[in-house]
Amino acid sequence: MTAKERIDSFFDAGSFREMDREMVSENPLSFPGYLEKLEKDREVSKLNEAVVTGEGTVNGFPVVGAVMDSSFRMGSMGSVVGEKIARAIEHAEERELPLILFAASGGARMQEGVLSLMQMAKTSAALKRFSDRGGLTISVMTHPTTGGVSASFASLGDYNFAEPGALIGFAGRRIIEQTIREKLPEDFQTAEFLLKHGQLDAVIPRDQLKDKISLILELHRQGGELPWLTS
Repeated sequence: MTAKERIDSFFDAGSFREMDREMVSENPLSFPGYLEKLEKDREVSKLNEAVVTGEGTVNGFPVVGAVMDSSFRMGSMGSVVGEKIARAIEHAEERELPLILFAASGGARMQEGVLSLMQMAKTSAALKRFSDRGGLTISVMTHPTTGGVSASFASLGDYNFAEPGALIGFAGRRIIEQTIREKLPEDFQTAEFLLKHGQLDAVIPRDQLKDKISLILELHRQGGELPWLTS
C-alpha cells in the first residue's frame, strides 16, 4: 500500500495537508550511485522521500500523521526521513494533537551510514518529549517494519498496533538463526507472534483501523477505557 493510498483510505477525504514536502535527501557521504537511485525512486513513486507527514482529520478528529512508503528506497530511514518524523512530532506537540505513525520500512539507509543511525535516537528523543508533555502517540506497524525503524519510533507508541501478517523485527531471520544456531518458529517476527509475546497491543485488519483508532481518540479525549484491548 503506497503512502497516498494509505492517506486516502485512513484520513477524511480532502482533510490531509502535507508538511515539509520540499525536503529531499542529499549525498552526505558521497556514496556512489546514491543520487541516481534517489532520482529514480522519485520518478517511480512520485514522492520526494520515504515518508509523508502532515495534519488531517480521522472521523472528524484532528491529528498529525506520518505515513511511510516502502516503494521509496524500501522505506529506509535516512536523515530526511528522521527529520520529517521529528518535525511531525514537534508539530503535534505545538498543536496539542494526537500523533499517528504508519511504519513500513526495511530499516536504516545504508548509503547515509551513521547519519541514518542517528535518526533512531532523534526520533525516539522527540517522542519522549512529546510523551512527557502529555502527547498521545498511536503506532501502526505494517508489512514490513524492520531494522532501525522497528527498534526506534515505531515501537514507542502509547498504543502499538500492527496489520495482520506484518513482518516486524530488527535483524533478519537467517542472521538470528546463524547467530544462535537454532531454528526459529515459522511465525517468528510476524504481527501475531509479537502480539502473543506482549510486544503489541492489538493486531487490527486494515479495514478496521480507522474506526478502532477513532474510538481511541474519542476515549482519550474523554479519559475512558478500551474494552477490546483490556478484555
